[in-house]
Amino acid sequence: MGAARRRRAAARPPAQRPYRLQPGSELQQRFGAALAAGAGEEGAHCIHELWMRGEYPASIERRLQQLWARAAASIPEWLPMRYIEWLPAAYEVAARLSPRTRGRYNLYLILLDFRERRRGPFGVYVGMSAYAPAQRFDQHKAGIRAAGSVLKRGLEVLTGPTLHLQHVGRHEAAQLEAQLAAALADAGLLVEGGH
Repeated sequence: MGAARRRRAAARPPAQRPYRLQPGSELQQRFGAALAAGAGEEGAHCIHELWMRGEYPASIERRLQQLWARAAASIPEWLPMRYIEWLPAAYEVAARLSPRTRGRYNLYLILLDFRERRRGPFGVYVGMSAYAPAQRFDQHKAGIRAAGSVLKRGLEVLTGPTLHLQHVGRHEAAQLEAQLAAALADAGLLVEGGH
Protein backbone atom coordinates (compact mmCIF):
# COMPACT_ATOMS: atom_id res chain seq x y z
CA MET A 1 0.00 0.00 0.00
CA GLY A 2 1.39 3.40 -0.98
CA ALA A 3 1.93 6.32 1.41
CA ALA A 4 -1.12 8.26 0.16
CA ARG A 5 -3.39 5.25 0.58
CA ARG A 6 -2.03 4.63 4.09
CA ARG A 7 -2.80 8.26 5.01
CA ARG A 8 -6.38 7.89 3.78
CA ALA A 9 -6.80 4.65 5.74
CA ALA A 10 -5.40 6.23 8.89
CA ALA A 11 -7.79 9.20 8.63
CA ARG A 12 -10.86 6.93 8.83
CA PRO A 13 -12.82 6.51 12.05
CA PRO A 14 -12.03 3.29 13.94
CA ALA A 15 -15.51 1.81 13.42
CA GLN A 16 -14.76 1.60 9.68
CA ARG A 17 -11.87 -0.77 10.47
CA PRO A 18 -9.71 0.16 7.47
CA TYR A 19 -7.52 -2.95 7.94
CA ARG A 20 -10.38 -5.43 8.42
CA LEU A 21 -9.32 -7.46 5.36
CA GLN A 22 -5.57 -7.43 6.05
CA PRO A 23 -3.96 -10.68 7.19
CA GLY A 24 -2.44 -10.75 10.65
CA SER A 25 1.11 -10.88 9.31
CA GLU A 26 0.56 -7.64 7.38
CA LEU A 27 -0.93 -5.97 10.47
CA GLN A 28 2.21 -6.94 12.40
CA GLN A 29 4.40 -5.40 9.70
CA ARG A 30 2.28 -2.24 9.58
CA PHE A 31 2.46 -1.90 13.34
CA GLY A 32 6.24 -2.29 13.34
CA ALA A 33 6.55 0.36 10.61
CA ALA A 34 4.21 2.68 12.54
CA LEU A 35 6.39 2.34 15.66
CA ALA A 36 9.54 3.03 13.67
CA ALA A 37 8.00 6.12 12.07
CA GLY A 38 6.26 7.37 15.23
CA ALA A 39 2.96 7.17 13.31
CA GLY A 40 0.40 7.05 16.11
CA GLU A 41 -2.73 6.95 13.99
CA GLU A 42 -1.45 4.13 11.77
CA GLY A 43 -0.38 2.16 14.85
CA ALA A 44 -3.74 2.86 16.53
CA HIS A 45 -5.64 1.36 13.58
CA CYS A 46 -3.42 -1.72 13.69
CA ILE A 47 -4.01 -2.21 17.42
CA HIS A 48 -7.71 -1.52 17.02
CA GLU A 49 -8.07 -4.16 14.30
CA LEU A 50 -6.24 -6.78 16.37
CA TRP A 51 -8.41 -5.85 19.35
CA MET A 52 -11.61 -6.26 17.35
CA ARG A 53 -10.37 -9.67 16.16
CA GLY A 54 -9.96 -10.87 19.75
CA GLU A 55 -6.16 -10.71 20.06
CA TYR A 56 -4.83 -11.78 23.47
CA PRO A 57 -5.16 -9.05 26.14
CA ALA A 58 -1.45 -9.17 27.01
CA SER A 59 -0.57 -8.63 23.36
CA ILE A 60 -2.89 -5.60 23.11
CA GLU A 61 -1.48 -4.16 26.35
CA ARG A 62 2.09 -4.60 25.09
CA ARG A 63 1.30 -2.89 21.80
CA LEU A 64 -0.50 -0.04 23.57
CA GLN A 65 2.54 0.54 25.78
CA GLN A 66 4.87 0.48 22.77
CA LEU A 67 2.73 2.91 20.80
CA TRP A 68 2.30 5.34 23.72
CA ALA A 69 6.08 5.24 24.30
CA ARG A 70 6.96 5.94 20.66
CA ALA A 71 4.13 8.02 19.21
CA ALA A 72 2.07 9.59 22.00
CA ALA A 73 1.72 12.96 20.28
CA SER A 74 0.07 11.48 17.18
CA ILE A 75 -2.20 8.84 18.73
CA PRO A 76 -5.87 9.66 18.00
CA GLU A 77 -8.12 10.31 20.98
CA TRP A 78 -10.31 7.32 20.14
CA LEU A 79 -7.65 4.76 21.13
CA PRO A 80 -8.02 3.78 24.80
CA MET A 81 -4.96 3.89 27.01
CA ARG A 82 -5.53 0.39 28.43
CA TYR A 83 -7.02 -2.96 27.42
CA ILE A 84 -10.79 -3.19 27.88
CA GLU A 85 -12.22 -6.67 27.33
CA TRP A 86 -15.64 -5.48 26.18
CA LEU A 87 -14.53 -2.71 23.78
CA PRO A 88 -15.56 -4.70 20.67
CA ALA A 89 -19.04 -5.14 22.16
CA ALA A 90 -19.28 -1.40 22.84
CA TYR A 91 -18.51 -0.69 19.17
CA GLU A 92 -21.05 -3.25 18.02
CA VAL A 93 -23.80 -1.91 20.29
CA ALA A 94 -23.16 1.75 19.48
CA ALA A 95 -23.09 1.01 15.72
CA ARG A 96 -26.75 -0.04 15.92
CA LEU A 97 -27.73 3.53 16.78
CA SER A 98 -28.05 6.07 14.02
CA PRO A 99 -29.03 9.69 14.70
CA ARG A 100 -31.50 11.38 12.37
CA THR A 101 -31.32 14.96 13.65
CA ARG A 102 -28.46 17.43 13.80
CA GLY A 103 -27.89 19.55 16.87
CA ARG A 104 -25.34 20.44 19.48
CA TYR A 105 -25.48 17.42 21.79
CA ASN A 106 -22.89 14.67 22.00
CA LEU A 107 -23.16 11.19 23.43
CA TYR A 108 -20.13 9.90 25.28
CA LEU A 109 -18.82 6.92 27.19
CA ILE A 110 -16.49 7.10 30.18
CA LEU A 111 -14.49 4.12 31.40
CA LEU A 112 -15.12 3.47 35.09
CA ASP A 113 -12.78 1.66 37.50
CA PHE A 114 -14.67 -1.16 39.20
CA ARG A 115 -11.72 -3.37 40.14
CA GLU A 116 -13.21 -4.15 43.56
CA ARG A 117 -16.43 -5.51 42.01
CA ARG A 118 -16.86 -9.09 40.87
CA ARG A 119 -18.27 -8.37 37.38
CA GLY A 120 -14.95 -7.25 35.98
CA PRO A 121 -12.46 -4.46 36.40
CA PHE A 122 -14.27 -1.86 34.29
CA GLY A 123 -17.71 -0.38 33.82
CA VAL A 124 -18.97 2.42 31.62
CA TYR A 125 -20.83 5.67 32.18
CA VAL A 126 -23.16 6.77 29.38
CA GLY A 127 -23.88 10.48 29.09
CA MET A 128 -24.89 13.29 26.77
CA SER A 129 -23.82 16.91 26.78
CA ALA A 130 -23.61 20.05 24.69
CA TYR A 131 -19.89 20.01 25.55
CA ALA A 132 -17.29 17.93 23.75
CA PRO A 133 -16.86 14.53 25.48
CA ALA A 134 -13.32 15.30 26.71
CA GLN A 135 -14.44 18.66 28.10
CA ARG A 136 -17.44 17.07 29.82
CA PHE A 137 -15.16 14.43 31.35
CA ASP A 138 -12.93 17.18 32.75
CA GLN A 139 -16.01 18.85 34.22
CA HIS A 140 -17.10 15.59 35.89
CA LYS A 141 -13.63 15.15 37.39
CA ALA A 142 -13.63 18.76 38.61
CA GLY A 143 -16.98 18.24 40.34
CA ILE A 144 -18.98 20.43 37.92
CA ARG A 145 -22.44 18.85 37.59
CA ALA A 146 -20.60 15.62 38.21
CA ALA A 147 -21.98 12.13 38.28
CA GLY A 148 -20.66 10.51 41.44
CA SER A 149 -19.53 7.41 39.59
CA VAL A 150 -17.41 9.47 37.16
CA LEU A 151 -16.04 11.73 39.88
CA LYS A 152 -14.95 8.72 41.94
CA ARG A 153 -14.21 6.08 39.29
CA GLY A 154 -13.78 7.83 35.92
CA LEU A 155 -10.58 6.85 34.09
CA GLU A 156 -10.88 8.09 30.51
CA VAL A 157 -13.32 8.95 27.74
CA LEU A 158 -13.97 6.13 25.27
CA THR A 159 -14.36 8.26 22.18
CA GLY A 160 -14.28 5.65 19.43
CA PRO A 161 -17.63 3.86 19.82
CA THR A 162 -19.64 7.11 19.85
CA LEU A 163 -17.87 9.15 17.15
CA HIS A 164 -20.97 8.85 14.96
CA LEU A 165 -23.21 10.03 17.82
CA GLN A 166 -21.95 13.61 17.94
CA HIS A 167 -23.87 16.81 17.10
CA VAL A 168 -27.34 15.35 17.63
CA GLY A 169 -30.54 17.21 18.49
CA ARG A 170 -31.28 17.38 22.22
CA HIS A 171 -34.48 15.30 22.25
CA GLU A 172 -32.99 12.56 20.09
CA ALA A 173 -29.72 12.61 22.06
CA ALA A 174 -31.67 11.93 25.27
CA GLN A 175 -33.40 8.98 23.60
CA LEU A 176 -30.17 7.62 22.18
CA GLU A 177 -28.45 7.96 25.57
CA ALA A 178 -31.11 5.77 27.21
CA GLN A 179 -31.05 3.27 24.33
CA LEU A 180 -27.26 3.04 24.40
CA ALA A 181 -27.15 2.51 28.17
CA ALA A 182 -29.82 -0.21 28.01
CA ALA A 183 -28.16 -1.98 25.08
CA LEU A 184 -24.73 -1.93 26.76
CA ALA A 185 -26.26 -3.33 29.96
CA ASP A 186 -28.01 -6.02 27.89
CA ALA A 187 -24.59 -6.88 26.41
CA GLY A 188 -23.34 -7.59 29.94
CA LEU A 189 -21.50 -4.36 30.76
CA LEU A 190 -21.73 -2.67 34.13
CA VAL A 191 -23.44 0.60 33.15
CA GLU A 192 -23.96 3.86 35.02
CA GLY A 193 -25.78 6.95 33.75
CA GLY A 194 -27.91 6.86 30.65
CA HIS A 195 -30.90 8.57 32.22
